[in-house]
Amino acid sequence: MFLSKFEFAKVVSCSPLVSIDICILKGRELLLGKRINSPAKNFFFVPGGRILKSELINNALRRILKDELGLSIKKNHNNSKQYLGTYEHFYDDNFLDNKEFGTHYIVLAYLLPYESLETSREEIISQQHSKYIWLDIDKFKDNSLEIHCYTLDYLKNQILINYLF
Repeated sequence: MFLSKFEFAKVVSCSPLVSIDICILKGRELLLGKRINSPAKNFFFVPGGRILKSELINNALRRILKDELGLSIKKNHNNSKQYLGTYEHFYDDNFLDNKEFGTHYIVLAYLLPYESLETSREEIISQQHSKYIWLDIDKFKDNSLEIHCYTLDYLKNQILINYLF
């Protein structure tokens, strides 16, 4: 269900949003996108998005993968995702790019190996990210990129760490 801008602003100003963040790993690299929109505008962040009303979590994950990245989960790889936990993200601004009210997300984070994905659509015109990069997690501390602190929190997750080692 999609709301008008006015209706959605009312929801964001009054309640938390439930979303999914997807940590896609290719070897020891994490996929990040530079955000176009507030909140977290101009920061590199993992792909993700809101869960829509009446949408199952798995369906939301598949929709986000397809719409944002042109990817889908390969057949027989449905169990390849790992739940990293629930996070809370608080922002002083909102999708309207103002500070009249903040945004509060309850985030369900998942780890997804790149090998379990396939291209479902060639050309992607993202409405969320201006560009994508593969961040070498062994060198991210030396990186001058604007990586959002909430993304850095995922790199401290024990499940993700165990997956890498």
